[in-house]
Amino acid sequence: MGILGWIVLGLVVGALAKLVMPGDDPGGVIVTTLIGIVGALLGGFLGRALFGTGLGDFFDLRTWVLALIGSLILLGIYRLVTRRRAGT
Repeated sequence: MGILGWIVLGLVVGALAKLVMPGDDPGGVIVTTLIGIVGALLGGFLGRALFGTGLGDFFDLRTWVLALIGSLILLGIYRLVTRRRAGT
């Protein structure tokens, strides 16, 4: 997948992660895209480590599911870190 594919995947998956975990997050479209891209990489790493399968092609369902799982994990971590900083 090329750079443009990762950006599109990150934008869509980051937005899906925010739909699944609604809440007020400090960050706009750029933060959502970065969470999606890094979450996709995290999902691919976890998929390869746990199940022996990584990210596939752009239109592969496995790619989207692993990217969404990674993005949800990363969004949860992001919320914990930003709330901790805002609270202190």
